[in-house]
Amino acid sequence: MIALGHYFLPEPMSLPRVWGCTSGPAVSDWRYAIEPKSNTASSAGRKAPRQGPLTRAERADRALHMGEFGKLWGADTISSIGDGVTLVAAPLLAATLTRDPVLIAGLLIAERLPWVLLTLPSGAMVDRVDKRRLMASAALLRVLALGLLGVTVALGHAPLPLLYAVSLLAGCAGIVFENAAATVLPATVGSGSLERANGRLYATRTLGRDLLAAPLGGWLFAVAAWAPFTTDALAFVAVALLCLALSRGVGVPAPGERRPLGTAITEGIRWLLRHRLLRSLAIAVTVSNVFLGGIMSIFVLYAQERLGLGSVGYGLLLTTFAVGGGLGGFLAPRAATRLGSGTTLRLGLIIELLSHLALALITNPFAAGAVFVLLGLHLIIWSALTASLRQSLAPPGMLGRVHSAYRFLSATGMVAGAALGGIIATTFGITAPFWLGTAGVTALTVSAWRALSDANVSRARQMVAR
Repeated sequence: MIALGHYFLPEPMSLPRVWGCTSGPAVSDWRYAIEPKSNTASSAGRKAPRQGPLTRAERADRALHMGEFGKLWGADTISSIGDGVTLVAAPLLAATLTRDPVLIAGLLIAERLPWVLLTLPSGAMVDRVDKRRLMASAALLRVLALGLLGVTVALGHAPLPLLYAVSLLAGCAGIVFENAAATVLPATVGSGSLERANGRLYATRTLGRDLLAAPLGGWLFAVAAWAPFTTDALAFVAVALLCLALSRGVGVPAPGERRPLGTAITEGIRWLLRHRLLRSLAIAVTVSNVFLGGIMSIFVLYAQERLGLGSVGYGLLLTTFAVGGGLGGFLAPRAATRLGSGTTLRLGLIIELLSHLALALITNPFAAGAVFVLLGLHLIIWSALTASLRQSLAPPGMLGRVHSAYRFLSATGMVAGAALGGIIATTFGITAPFWLGTAGVTALTVSAWRALSDANVSRARQMVAR
């Protein structure tokens, strides 16, 4: 944690140029495009937006954007429901094949490892290809992988290595889909609506995946072990169709010289690490995910052995996260407006450390559900606000690479935590990862406090608007 202190220093009064370029037409155009709308003209001579009713062209443009966002929103929601069913069923299937915490934790590693191996290349790929087709192809790949697993389970020949392999393949497709969706979103809404749009996406994603799909996944698994995986496969067929229905202009890559893949990846990493606010956020979420990965990797055993829950009870417990997450998604823009983005992120870290502590102490499933509501509220608000910051601060032609570099660090923390969680639970007991998380997030909160200030967030946004 001492090493992290260097990265959590507050930003200086004057930041370096946002991506290290001198001023010019391309930079100016991008800054004009993402600056929030204002009712007054700026000192740079920009005209104030026209007041009064919208013209017919403006109404048509708004309707087009709402239609495109609706398709993206629908694809993401259906994907989340299908994913949620499998996220519940996969550990339940693994628990029928082994009771070894290390092998159970291996499932989360298989799910998250692609984020370490493929995140950076996928970000560079997203910046240079048609994102609509890329998202549809990723959805169809998951149709094949999960359909194969469902058939194999139905035939009674589903070893643990196959479950690992399907989770790995589905994770690779998920990376491509998520990176492409994140870069498509700004083209479907105005720059001033990013927090609201991200809040809606994260809210319905959480409600669909955890509130609706979690109990459904547990119930389907109780009925037939193969049913959850075939349900997920069918859901991704609909996802692929919605992605292809997006307008072609939404997924067109930004114009510019195509550099070698390695060079393009390096540019994204350097941009992220040179931006002090986003770098601090990336390091904070990486450290946080180490401890979240540690508890989630063994959570199915925690629910069964400490809370005394079965498959349906486990699914219902996960729905409490959705309750908080759904609420958090809709509250994210309000929290940012009333409290400030920095203050909201700070409060979220306090909620996270208290959640680790509470889960380490309690044995009542209803109390655990209450903690999960609060934890879900925090995590979804944090995700929505940090995603909006990346989308508004990174240049459009580099957004895929910056987003993937951020997610690479985040996933690395999750994978490391999953491996650590299984070992710690085996050695010291099922609650040990929660105690470690309490200590670790406490140290993270102290280290990150100064960096996550409203003043630093405002400075970063002002540098983009200049």
